[in-house]
Amino acid sequence: MTTDFLRGVSVVGIGQIPVLRLNPDPLKDMAAQAARLAMADAGVERVDALFAGNMLADELQNQKQIAALIADECGLVGIEALHVRAATATGAAALRMAYFAVASGEARLAMAVGVEKMSGGLVTPILAKALDARSETDAGHTLLSQNAALMQLYMDRHGVDEDVFNPFSLAAHHNARTNPYAIFKDKRVSDRTIRTSRVIFPPLRLYDASPVCDGAAAVVLARTEEARAYTDNPVRLLGSSVATDRFRVSDRDDPLELFAAAKSSYDGFRKANVHRNDISLFEAHDAFSVMACLQLEAVGFAGPGEGWRMAKEGRIRLKGDLPLTTFGGLKARGHPIGATALYQTCEIVLQLTERAGRNQVRDAKVAMLQSIGGVGSTVITHIFG
Repeated sequence: MTTDFLRGVSVVGIGQIPVLRLNPDPLKDMAAQAARLAMADAGVERVDALFAGNMLADELQNQKQIAALIADECGLVGIEALHVRAATATGAAALRMAYFAVASGEARLAMAVGVEKMSGGLVTPILAKALDARSETDAGHTLLSQNAALMQLYMDRHGVDEDVFNPFSLAAHHNARTNPYAIFKDKRVSDRTIRTSRVIFPPLRLYDASPVCDGAAAVVLARTEEARAYTDNPVRLLGSSVATDRFRVSDRDDPLELFAAAKSSYDGFRKANVHRNDISLFEAHDAFSVMACLQLEAVGFAGPGEGWRMAKEGRIRLKGDLPLTTFGGLKARGHPIGATALYQTCEIVLQLTERAGRNQVRDAKVAMLQSIGGVGSTVITHIFG
């Protein structure tokens, strides 16, 4: 897709509520709270368009038409409001649609809001619908089992054991301790905690996977040429890209390559006119520790079979050369699916405007957000600067 006609887009407002195991508020109230916070941060009472990310409400809360519901709850009757989905990359899809609305000139102000109440029921079989219904789900596969298979394949091919993935979870939990919005902000985790945690699907252990949780986050986007009218801390959205892989993992030439992650990142870098060496921090999709490792390799930050070394050597820590999951990531801040990428966008804005407090990355100039739908079948990359 050519992007020569697109206007510059900036984030001018952010809003997030704490990620909880169980939020007692209704879905619409959670989303509206985050949306109002984002609009207040931008100093506006209204936007032209709202794009809502939610994966599970129609099954867990028996609720469709999420976007129109949220718009009404926020007093935004009359605006464009659409529900957007891309499985576990749903929040990033909402962000991309809001980006296009502003970049194309269709909207002066657009909001992406994500919300999820995963506490509403049994989520594993619903999440499995991100796989091929006939050849994968009907055969008993789930996102857990498919990611466990990738982890086992990685271990077998590269001659490592499951403990090499522990530093990803350790770094995430360390960062979450100073994030007031994180589900695990009060939890101390050690290497022994991870090694002795229960196996949930061999070789995946409890700390290799993100938790079931509730949350909502939102961002307001404006034309870059007008962004300072709304805030003295605008952050440019430099590039947005989506790529797909063969849908079924079994059909891929090499399941460990994450082709869509590589292509999406390359396209994102090109649109943003940055090199991967320019990236100050990377908000990866660490729903499973093996996936964070594979993303590092797919994007080119590490060679094949070397992603885990970056974590072991402390290079993904806040003071490392490529900080990952700087506020706890999906693993320790939480992964309320429709809201996840919007939480990450809020965190990136805080980093790039030097408002991240104890989680601040030094000299943060360019940030990368990459979201994964399914088991790498859809990958969405956003570059901020």
